[in-house]
Amino acid sequence: MTKKLLTAFAMMLAGSTAALADASDGKVKIGILNDQSGVYADFGGKSSYEAALMAVEDFGGKVLGVPVEVITADHQNKADIASNIARQWYDTEQVDSIMELTSSSVGLAVQALSKEKKKITINTGAATTELTGKQCSPYGFHWAYDTHALAVGTGGALVKQGGDSWFFLTADYAFGYSLEENTGNYVKENGGTVVGSVRHPLATTDFSSFLLQAQSSGAKVIGLANAGLDTSNAIKQAAEFGIVQGGQRLAALLFTLAEVHGLGLEAAQGLTLTEGFYWNRNEETAKFGKRFMERTGKMPNMVHAGTYSAVLSYLKAIEKAGSDDGDAVAKELRALPVNDVFAENGKVAENGRMIHDMYLLEVKKPDESKEPWDYFKVLATIPGSEAFIDPAKSGCDLVKS
Repeated sequence: MTKKLLTAFAMMLAGSTAALADASDGKVKIGILNDQSGVYADFGGKSSYEAALMAVEDFGGKVLGVPVEVITADHQNKADIASNIARQWYDTEQVDSIMELTSSSVGLAVQALSKEKKKITINTGAATTELTGKQCSPYGFHWAYDTHALAVGTGGALVKQGGDSWFFLTADYAFGYSLEENTGNYVKENGGTVVGSVRHPLATTDFSSFLLQAQSSGAKVIGLANAGLDTSNAIKQAAEFGIVQGGQRLAALLFTLAEVHGLGLEAAQGLTLTEGFYWNRNEETAKFGKRFMERTGKMPNMVHAGTYSAVLSYLKAIEKAGSDDGDAVAKELRALPVNDVFAENGKVAENGRMIHDMYLLEVKKPDESKEPWDYFKVLATIPGSEAFIDPAKSGCDLVKS
C-alpha cells in the first residue's frame, strides 16, 4: 500500500513539475507598457491595464494551471525609457509578453528588443505599418488598427466627399510620418493632391504657426496626422482661427472616443473618424462597455478593447500550445481565429497583422446623443481586407521567406 501511494505521489509530482516547466517560472506574466501621464494617457493609459485585467479574469485567472499576472509602467513616450523598462522586465522580473505600447517609436523599439529575447509583443496602441512591414518580427503582432486602416477609412471618406487637396499637420516622429505617408498615398491614388505639410513636436501646446501655414495653403482638407491631446488642441485652436468656417475641413486621422469625450460634442460634432471598436455598436459591445465603465469611469475605445482582445488571444494561444515559449505561442497566435467582443472572425496574418473590420464613424450633434458616451454614428463597416495592407505586399521578410 505504501509503495502504491509513493508511486502515485511521484506521478502527481512529475505531472505538476511538467506543468510548471511548460509555463516558465510557475506563472505567466504580462506587461502593459504605455503612456500614463502624457498626451496619450486617455487614449490608452491606465485604462488599458484595466482592460488587460478584465481579459485575465474572464479567462479564469490561470493558464496551464499557473496564475496569470499583469504589471504596468509608464514609458513617458520615450523609446529609451521604454526599452530600459522592457529589458528589466525580461531580465529580472520574468515578464513573458509586453503589450499596448502606445507611440510608434516605442512600439518599434520594444518589438526589436523582444525579437532578440524571443518574447511576444502585441501592439494595440502604436500605429505605424512598419511593425508588420520592413521591421516585422516573428514574435511581433499588431492588433487594434494601423495607419493604413486610418488612411483608407477617414482619408477615403473625405476624398469621396470632394476633399481632393490636402495639407498635413504631422506629429514629428514615426507614427506621424507613417500616417501622413499612408493617407497621402491614398489621396493621390484616388485622384487627389497633397499641396504640403508641416511637422510639429510631440505634446506641443501652440499650433498657431502650423495652422496658419495649413490655412494659407488653400487645401480643402487639413489632415491632422497626430493623436491624443495634440489632435484635441489642434482642433480647438483651428476653431479660433476660423478654419472650418472659412471652408476648409479638418481630418482627425487618429481620433477616438476618449478624445471626443475630452473635447466635447459641441466642438467635435461632425468630425469623421475611424476606429476598430465602438461600445454602442451592438448588444455585446454595449455590455462590455458598461463593465469597463464600472471599473474605469469611461467607455472603452479601440485601444482598450483591442488590449482586452490581445491578452485574451495570447492566453488562448498559450493554452493551445501547452507552453508559454515564444516560438510555440507565436505559431498558435497566427493559427487561431479571433472571435471576441473586439473582433468577429479576425485572422492573424503571417506578418503579425490581425486583420479585422474597421468602422467609419461620424461624431453626433449634441441633440442627437441619447445617453452619456453615445457619441458616434456608424457610417460604414470597412472590411479588414480593404482596411489593411495585403500581408504579401507589406515588405515583411517573414512573408517573403
